[in-house]
Amino acid sequence: MTSYVAKQPSASGLYEWTTVENAIWQKLMQLQKPLLKTYACEEFMAGLATLGLDDKQIPQLESVSAKLRRTTGWSVEAVPALISFGRFFELLANRQFPVATFIRSEDDLTYLQEPDIFHEILGHCPLLTNNSYAAFTHAYGQIGNTATKEQRTFMARLYWFTIEFGLIRSGSRLKAYGGGILSSPKETVAAIESKDVLRVPFDPVEVLRTDYRIDRLQQIYFVIDDMSELDSLLDPQQLFKWIEQAKELGVKPYKESA
Repeated sequence: MTSYVAKQPSASGLYEWTTVENAIWQKLMQLQKPLLKTYACEEFMAGLATLGLDDKQIPQLESVSAKLRRTTGWSVEAVPALISFGRFFELLANRQFPVATFIRSEDDLTYLQEPDIFHEILGHCPLLTNNSYAAFTHAYGQIGNTATKEQRTFMARLYWFTIEFGLIRSGSRLKAYGGGILSSPKETVAAIESKDVLRVPFDPVEVLRTDYRIDRLQQIYFVIDDMSELDSLLDPQQLFKWIEQAKELGVKPYKESA
């Protein structure tokens, strides 16, 4: 359940954000942008430059969509705070990224359990300008549309440890590409600097059998070597084979993931 209510557009199709809501966006951008320069991957920073997001005002969805269409053919689609798995996969399969049209309160400033417009636009949209990231997200939606309920449970872990909380090597350093990391000032630092978490090489089967929680900072992160590594996850038959392997090995409870 969510305590937030999504905004509806005006008759002109625009979203009318209040002074308070724009102030929250501005404060989040002030907190996050200096961290991104240090902790975000190069592909993310290139995408951020392409989008040219305003630091002081929440962007209109059509403005973001126009820039995504010119790069990878994606757009964003307004949704309530929470949507069903079926609707989620349907949108991604159509190259439409869901964006909840509300912004967090001051109380949830540095970490939010549910996706708001700051998380979706700042956390995810920059990398939707990257061909490998965009292709993986599209294929993920297509595969999810044909998956069983059980397979979707495993696929949720794949999404969580890549699109939401993935890390990538950049030379001798680790950088973040997951939107859940890059939209949270607290998690951005913890994911790279904390000595209390595991950072392990990406392995599809291990990812698919690793449980997670949404109500706290992550305790394990999977690391890819290059954004093109996501291309190996585009084959549905191979993904379903990995899911079967994960089922045979058994799901690792959250407390064992760390």
